[in-house]
Amino acid sequence: MTASPPPQPSPATGTEDRAPSIIDREDPGSSTIGPGGFGGRAIFAVAVVFCSFQIITAAFNPLSSLVLRSIHVGFLLSLSFLLFGFRPSSARPRIPWYDWLLAVTAFALGLYHWVFEAELILRAGNPNTLDIAVGTATVALVFEAARRIMGWSLPLMCLAFIPYALFGRELPTVLAHRGFGFDQVIDQLYLGTEGLYGVPTFVSATFIFLFILFGAVLERAGMIQLFNDVALGMVGHHKGGAAKVAIISSGLMATINGSGVANVLTTGQFTIPLMIRFGYRPAFAGAVEATASMGGQIMPPVMGAVAFIMAETIGVPYSQIALAAILPAILYYASAFWMVHLEACRRNLVGLPKAECPNARQALVTQWYLLLPLVALVWLLFSGYTPLFSGTVGLALTVVLILGRHAGGAIPSLLARVAFWIALG
Repeated sequence: MTASPPPQPSPATGTEDRAPSIIDREDPGSSTIGPGGFGGRAIFAVAVVFCSFQIITAAFNPLSSLVLRSIHVGFLLSLSFLLFGFRPSSARPRIPWYDWLLAVTAFALGLYHWVFEAELILRAGNPNTLDIAVGTATVALVFEAARRIMGWSLPLMCLAFIPYALFGRELPTVLAHRGFGFDQVIDQLYLGTEGLYGVPTFVSATFIFLFILFGAVLERAGMIQLFNDVALGMVGHHKGGAAKVAIISSGLMATINGSGVANVLTTGQFTIPLMIRFGYRPAFAGAVEATASMGGQIMPPVMGAVAFIMAETIGVPYSQIALAAILPAILYYASAFWMVHLEACRRNLVGLPKAECPNARQALVTQWYLLLPLVALVWLLFSGYTPLFSGTVGLALTVVLILGRHAGGAIPSLLARVAFWIALG
């Protein structure tokens, strides 16, 4: 029916066989920095400090909302200039000096709201020359970071509205308005909570970052392997099993990761070659993985960024948004599952040999503890706790499980291990 399958990475290897690198998620070949060297270590250090800052502010809330948003954007801009080159196709064996300068400048500007917080409050609505200069530089850096990551389209589209605000009196009648001064535009974009530091930035600096970190830690703990084993054991040996594995594995991953791109990068590197190996057309295999991964936007409990923005904007608890999304998410994945089954029947595509599929029950028995943070997160969300508190507890529980598993595994006595886990709890 098909050519002999080429050697593929086994489900057990997951992502661990890949050489570590820092890449553009949308275009992996565009911006890569080797894992070694000062640049890689510096990026790692910035990322660790960023994560620590977010965890501390989530747990103790020591900063005002606007200061938190400003520093959050400063960290993001710094990492953007360190990770992405000036030209998308340019190789980056090292980080050029001007990107270091942009990264340091961006972070320093992010501290402006913190250093001059009292003064900015006193002169709210009446920015001075320094405020305008810092705001202009920050807006320019945001546009440059967006261009590096997403290309020209979005920055140019947004940039067109700045002249529209400035020169409203010179426009045709239908588009004309009274016009705004440059200081008013910068005041709106930079010094308040309706421009760069609006609701999306607030949600990113609180809920989204914490939940992304929660999912990333769970992935590193072995959740990807567990989901792949469960999916393979359940449907891998059925007709068209490779694509069905992609649907179920991506659906399970969607419960801890609301990013479709991240879902493709984690599960897709295993499921797409598997689908092609068993007779699915490459275009169809890619489409199946993309479709299944994008369902993570609506799959509770960790949904996409839009769900958090929706909860913040309309004033509805996130748990209600997640509860309302359960049925649509199930229908979404059920329809995708049915479509790949029809394609398998049409092309007479068989599944994997049952002997090659892992035992789903055995995978759950041996790695059941990885589900505890997810169960705790769901219980906290639907018990009325805030997403911020729920995510912090879920993240802490995940870290405790990872550290405890390695430390407890070295204790020979069963009684001593039980006492260790009780003390750790």
